[in-house]
Amino acid sequence: MKTNITVFLIVISTLVYSQTTRKYSNEFMNIGVDAAALGMSNAVTSHSADVNSGYWNPAGLLKLEDNQLALMHSSYFANIANYDYIAYAMPLDRQSAVGISLIRFAVDDILNTTQLIDDEGNINYDRISLFSTADYGFTISYARALPLNGLNYGVNAKIIRRIIGDFASSWGFGLDAGIQFESNNNWKFGIMARDITTTFNAWAIDEEEFATVQDAVEGQNQELPETTEITIPKLQIGVSKLVDFNYDYTLLTAFNLNVRFEENNDIISTSVASINPALGFEFGYIDMVYLRAGMGNFQNELQIDNTQQLSFQPTFGLGFKYSGIQIDYAFTDIGDQSVALYSNVFSLKLDFSMFR
Repeated sequence: MKTNITVFLIVISTLVYSQTTRKYSNEFMNIGVDAAALGMSNAVTSHSADVNSGYWNPAGLLKLEDNQLALMHSSYFANIANYDYIAYAMPLDRQSAVGISLIRFAVDDILNTTQLIDDEGNINYDRISLFSTADYGFTISYARALPLNGLNYGVNAKIIRRIIGDFASSWGFGLDAGIQFESNNNWKFGIMARDITTTFNAWAIDEEEFATVQDAVEGQNQELPETTEITIPKLQIGVSKLVDFNYDYTLLTAFNLNVRFEENNDIISTSVASINPALGFEFGYIDMVYLRAGMGNFQNELQIDNTQQLSFQPTFGLGFKYSGIQIDYAFTDIGDQSVALYSNVFSLKLDFSMFR
């Protein structure tokens, strides 16, 4: 019972720390999409070239040859939270392409036990209710080729919707921008700048509902939370190279530098920015079967004796593609948010050329 009350209060208390600028805001938009990318530790900024490029680097949409649809579903925290993703993209002509995507991260049917004990101190289970918390990210992507051969750019317009039961909700808006360049010898380079406008969220809080939890825990929830939050920009810089072996075999090697403009426990951290590298590999056979691996999330973890130890997160993945249908699997740690460190992720991609 205490656990249910604690979970509820934690959800509400997150708003208290929604100050003007936060280190971590709209973090559900940073989890990642597509099991193929997740299996390579998200090191795909430079070579992403399908419907999922709307998330990883919209410039990659220029590589589309036909309409594509992508789907992904994952469950976290022992199936308490659900993460869903759907995307659709299409080329407009040889010089431009568009895409749309929707991400939903939600915890449904949370027990609200704040009214469990009435004014006379009696426990009344009829006073328990349910609520859900859900985060939505809707993205519209546009990509276009530049006059320089091999150089493309793309932009994202994002609408963020966050809901915490009847207690609070917010709307947010932001922009991303990305570029990709491909040389004549299969080297690819990419830059993805997320939240370049410092994505802004405006919260609406139900004051009557807030009053029901006000002072429920001594020293917490005593004042109405701030109603605005700003997501600071992030930068991803990537390079990759594809090598062919005897026509049947390929090896893709990719490297990313993920930059946050704040100080944290990343392997490289300063008062201005923190940098976290990621390395990914994809071994392909006859453009049909893929084996993937990666390393990322390098952190300087503080130990019990106050020393620091370097840790990293390995990832692993498999993929199969045939006649316009691609199914991918990743065994990975997404977000490092729970004691269940690893997650099984499946995704599906359909190329509409299979219907022609």
